[in-house]
Formats: sequence, C-alpha cells, structure tokens
Amino acid sequence: MTDSLPHDRAELRRLLLARRREWLETPAAHGASAVLEQSLRELLVQLEPQCLGLYWPLAGEFNAAAAALALQCELALPFARKNPQEMRYRRWDGKTPTGQDECGIPASTGAECVPDLVLVPCVGFTREGYRLGYGGGYFDRWIAAHPGVTSVGLAWSVSEAAFAVQAHDVALSLVLTEREVIVA
Repeated sequence: MTDSLPHDRAELRRLLLARRREWLETPAAHGASAVLEQSLRELLVQLEPQCLGLYWPLAGEFNAAAAALALQCELALPFARKNPQEMRYRRWDGKTPTGQDECGIPASTGAECVPDLVLVPCVGFTREGYRLGYGGGYFDRWIAAHPGVTSVGLAWSVSEAAFAVQAHDVALSLVLTEREVIVA
C-alpha cells in the first residue's frame, strides 16, 4: 500500500501510525496477531537463535514475547541511551521489566549481550527491507555495528510504504507481516 504518501519522513511516520491505528480497529486486524505469531514461531524454529533480541512493544506494535518465550534460547531487550545516542541489548528473563531505558521504554537490567538474531519493530517498511522507525536511528546504528546479526522487521502489512533510503538506513535481513515474509 504505497499510494500518494508524503516524502517528509516525519509526516510519513504520522500518516503510517494513523493508518495502523485505524487498521487495528477493523475486522481484518482481529486475527492478525495470531497469524503473525504463528509465522514468527515457524521462522524462529528455522533460524534457531542462540540469543534473541526482542523489543518492548509500544502502542499498536506486534508483541513478539509469546513466540519468543516458547523458544529454548536466551532473550534480550534493548536499552537506549540518549547521550550518546546508542542502544545495547541486555539479557532478559521474560518477566515484565521493572526498569526503563533513557527513552522511557521498559528495559531489562540484565548483563549486556549481543544477540545473533534481533526482532525490530517497523512503523513502515519497504519491499527492499528498509524500515521507518520512530526517528531516533537506534536500531539502524545497532544493526550497522553488528553486520553478522540477522535482523527481522515485524510489521503489519498496512505499514508498507515507499520512501527514499537515506545514508544511515540499513536494510533488514527480512520483514515479516501477518501476510508474508519479505526477504531483502
């Protein structure tokens, strides 16, 4: 769904977040979480991560915890710092985090680690595997610094968009929606 979208990334982000909110209220969205969870479980079984980096879901984002907790691997959550702007992963025990990172997102207090597979939330995505996030660049910088790590974008199909790739953008290994797997 890439019709007449704005070129300004902030405006595109606002439009895609509004589209996602509206879509989540439709009958089409009602079974989407279960479908995406099943697809993610199957993908994770195939990829066999030793340490899986998750994210704590914000409003409207897919919650991958159920699929991840079924795995027999270590789990990690990101911890973002504002100054310097950086993100690192910390081991996570699967329980609701009691701490927050410097961006106010629930985060683990475990030891730092480097996952071999990371799940990345997408406000928007392209067929080439580029993602539009919330504008901080945390995931792009982390993925760029860890080129051997498999990165899987998780998105709702209504989040597909066409946007110009910028120098700091890093393509994900693949994008998974409730409808399909897109290999970058």
